[in-house]
Amino acid sequence: MSNHQRLPAPYGTAIDRQQEISFEFDGQSYQGYEGDTVASALAANGKTLLSRSFKYHRPRGVLTMAGQDANTLVQAPENGNALADCLPIHSGLSVYSQNTWGSLEKDRFRFLGLVSKFLPVGFYYKAFFKPRGMWEKWAPFFRHITGLGRIDESHQPEYHDKQYLFFDVVIVGAGPAGMQAAIQAARGGAEVLLLDENAQLGGSLNYARLDPEGRKAKRLSDEIRGEVQSQSTIRVMRNALCNGYFADNWLAVVQGNRLYKVRAAQVLMCVGAMEQPAVFHNNDLPGVMLSSAALRMMRQYAVAPGRDAIVLAGNNDGYACAMELLDAGVNVSAVVDLRERANLKYPLLKSVLDRNVRVITGHTVYSAKPGKNRNHLGSVEVRQITGKGQCAYSGETIPCDLLCMAVGYVPTYQLLCQGGAQLSYDDELALFTLSNLPANVQIAGSVNGVWSVDAVLMDAKRAADTALHALGMGDLPSGHVASDDAESEAVNASWPIFPHPLGKEFVDFDEDLQIADIVNATRDGFEHIQLVKRYSTCGMGPSQGRHSALAAARLVAEATDKTVAETGVTTARPPFARETIAHNAGRSFYPARRSNMHYRHIEQGAQMMHAGDWYRPAYYGAPEQRDVCINAEVDNVRANVGLVDVSTLGGMEVRGPDAAEFLNRFYTFGFLKQPVGRARYALLTNEAGVVIDDGVACRLTEHHYYVTATTGGVGRVYQQMLKWNAQWRLDVDIANVTTAWCGVNLAGPASRKVLNALCDDVDLNAENFPYMGVREGTLAGIKCRLLRVGFVGELGFEIHAPQQCGEALWDALMNAGAQFGIKPFGIEAQRILRLEKGHIIIGQDTDAMSNPMEVQMAWAVSTTKPFFVGGRTIEELNKAPLNRVLAGFVIEDNSAPVPKESHLVLDGEQMIGRVTSCNYSPTLGKPIGLAYVPPALARAGKTLCIKSSGGVLVDAQVVELPFYDPESARQEVNE
Repeated sequence: MSNHQRLPAPYGTAIDRQQEISFEFDGQSYQGYEGDTVASALAANGKTLLSRSFKYHRPRGVLTMAGQDANTLVQAPENGNALADCLPIHSGLSVYSQNTWGSLEKDRFRFLGLVSKFLPVGFYYKAFFKPRGMWEKWAPFFRHITGLGRIDESHQPEYHDKQYLFFDVVIVGAGPAGMQAAIQAARGGAEVLLLDENAQLGGSLNYARLDPEGRKAKRLSDEIRGEVQSQSTIRVMRNALCNGYFADNWLAVVQGNRLYKVRAAQVLMCVGAMEQPAVFHNNDLPGVMLSSAALRMMRQYAVAPGRDAIVLAGNNDGYACAMELLDAGVNVSAVVDLRERANLKYPLLKSVLDRNVRVITGHTVYSAKPGKNRNHLGSVEVRQITGKGQCAYSGETIPCDLLCMAVGYVPTYQLLCQGGAQLSYDDELALFTLSNLPANVQIAGSVNGVWSVDAVLMDAKRAADTALHALGMGDLPSGHVASDDAESEAVNASWPIFPHPLGKEFVDFDEDLQIADIVNATRDGFEHIQLVKRYSTCGMGPSQGRHSALAAARLVAEATDKTVAETGVTTARPPFARETIAHNAGRSFYPARRSNMHYRHIEQGAQMMHAGDWYRPAYYGAPEQRDVCINAEVDNVRANVGLVDVSTLGGMEVRGPDAAEFLNRFYTFGFLKQPVGRARYALLTNEAGVVIDDGVACRLTEHHYYVTATTGGVGRVYQQMLKWNAQWRLDVDIANVTTAWCGVNLAGPASRKVLNALCDDVDLNAENFPYMGVREGTLAGIKCRLLRVGFVGELGFEIHAPQQCGEALWDALMNAGAQFGIKPFGIEAQRILRLEKGHIIIGQDTDAMSNPMEVQMAWAVSTTKPFFVGGRTIEELNKAPLNRVLAGFVIEDNSAPVPKESHLVLDGEQMIGRVTSCNYSPTLGKPIGLAYVPPALARAGKTLCIKSSGGVLVDAQVVELPFYDPESARQEVNE
């Protein structure tokens, strides 16, 4: 089919007419141009029916042409629920309509609208709650006939990643306000990021009509865009969606296959406003669209959205739309103005009248009627407005195939409200305002209630100057922004909602919710707007209430005899628009933190890996010999002596008269009576009794502790320490000294011999330096802290030294240990060694629900002290039987595939547990592991069935922990 409805240049700023593209929709071939979306290309080929509605299978077409509604959902090859008005076409693309039975034009379930009175709001709550289990039987049927997109199970995932960005000023929205603010901020010396979700900068300037001649918007856009491009300190990101605003100006920005984590000293939200539909009978018919959608189709895609148009106006933008339609060759039969009288001073109104267009004031479109094929608008019934939401008993029917609605706007408030801003509404003026903005955030433009383009540019400069002043780069602006009289009128019609005896006046297009559904929800007792949302599902569809929030609030307010200001709108939560799981799960890039010994590992052939923010040796040797190298490292620690870099472990200094009391409250064990010169295992739980970290607390003096934490958890532990002491106000000083110290663990039967060769001021004999002892001394001339600990199950010493001494410490130990067979070992060997000893790794063998009893660590919880964080919850948990236990298992069949983390433990077809750690043990000569299982299966001798790689079922035997040296005799070797 040809592009027979294309408008001539200069229409079509988003398309390249030199590059024609073929694609398919529902198996039929169509042509479009580079830059077209599926919706615009189909419209250019005369096809306006794109999908069927979720509930009643009603025909649906373009509403916003901006991806802000669910009317254009289609099935793309790799993307169910793709938005046709945002999905670019490309050669070979094949998309299909969604939620259709039979064909799109003649859907077999289109009759469902006739039985809507039997499907009232919340009918599934009322009809399927008994007998018990009925809903489970009906749910597949409803899902079948109201299905959305399908998952392509053969889809091969693409590479996704994340990146951090930092700027002085980040500006969200590159319309006239955003571009002007970026220019002003850059001129003031700021590093600026300007981002927009669209491919073109300019926002509304790309399609709006600002003057009778229709040239001002383009002239202004070219001028400002050129200035943006000339500023070297402005980085522009197009097709970049700001999908979330979080504390301290943390912005989540999605562009392509990358999630940007952006930090800004100052944020300017120039996000504009969203045009709203009117509510009347059959307002969802294809051919009924927002005025901004019609303007976008003409200006950006060179598509005439119809032949005979009616414009429903509640503000002056309706006349701008009418003029654009007329210039594009579309007949405008009438402008139906909701207002009693229009502003005759408005230039575009006068231009419309000069073109002999009929203007009908004080009237509304009461009903839209389909044409002969029932799938597109054929005419509208216009009636006089006689009261709030009331019309005369009869009116005039006007044939048309296009109805453009220009009745009001809602500020794009979602990102701001995510940060705590308050959206308010003035019932008398029908205007929105945003207040209580997050710290270091400014707003400008229509989101700030400013509409005249000249006033918008002034407002943008004010916001940028305010941000520059906060950055210390300029003076605080003074004065207010003024709008000209013609454009300072209310942009929102006070009540563009008109009930019809036959219903089908849709408030929420996504969920097929009518006026009666919202009103009846309040009559069923759900009077709060949040409860109406959940009961009716209003605003819970793909568009997340962008075009239903205001109408729903108005209806709820009317039904409950409140104001819209008192009713409010539903809570805005991230993300602003949908994002793929891949964006969240994509590869993360970390700061390249390296220990002081990093290059010694490289010199010895280490294969490095990330652990938290740090690079750590995974193993030493060639990648093709990975398993051989790791097993050799394990064997050497067991037989001789090994050395591992533990500089990445967290370290906190806790000093002061209340240091012992603080630790006693913070950790599960008791620390008040801990002797000086001894270390004690420190298990940390949160208020819910969940295990969140562990380490050792070393008492160096009566009022001085050195406390370690896990590599990935130290930041969280330090924050928790500060938080709790802000409440307790104990006399302690807490410092995170992780980067001030480096450390190694020397482990193996010969470890004491190696130390004896280097240290002569500390008695290392077992009698004078027992297990869990702590000493301070000098090793090879380096002042060190020595901890006798045994995470790997052998005689071992942790040695902590000032960070700058790392290489010297490593070299001294390697040289002294050469005669004893010392070799370095990496994380992979360390993990096997600790697994053989039955030690858990927080975050791997624990999850967000693990309590000490489940991981067999009740021994680390004091039952005598009056309080510790999580203690009260653990006391309650102890009163109930356990639901699961972390148990050890061995696999005797060495030919079976070794299970991996998160592989399932099964009882027949039922999942009853999961593996947390598993590896081949060179010491025991067979695979060993840990898994959560029901308590009845956690006893030694029980058999577990584990679904391993490739679906292979592997039998495992539960055994008592630890797997190796249950008497801990190896840690008491005294040679």
